[in-house]
Amino acid sequence: MGASKSCFFTEKQNELASLFKAMAHPARVAIIEYLLSVDTCICGDIVNELPLAQPTISQHLKELKNANIIKGTIEGTAICYCINPDTIQVIEKYFNTITYQLKNKCC
Repeated sequence: MGASKSCFFTEKQNELASLFKAMAHPARVAIIEYLLSVDTCICGDIVNELPLAQPTISQHLKELKNANIIKGTIEGTAICYCINPDTIQVIEKYFNTITYQLKNKCC
């Protein structure tokens, strides 16, 4: 969405759209699922798990990290990645609100 149009939406709407955009790629979904299964890992672990090249994995990790969906901590010469529970809580709250509102609709 162009910067000229995003000003018509709330900060929360723009924030959620950015989160969903960062997650809107099957490789990123696979990375998130992998991180959930192992708690923390380094990029090389993900490269061994997914059928993608290391630079591609690194780019996807960068997008997820920029959206604050994952966190990375430096451990020696590697970066150890894990899910950011605070961001997942924002997503969970959004969908819980939708679910609650749907239960109170009649159509």
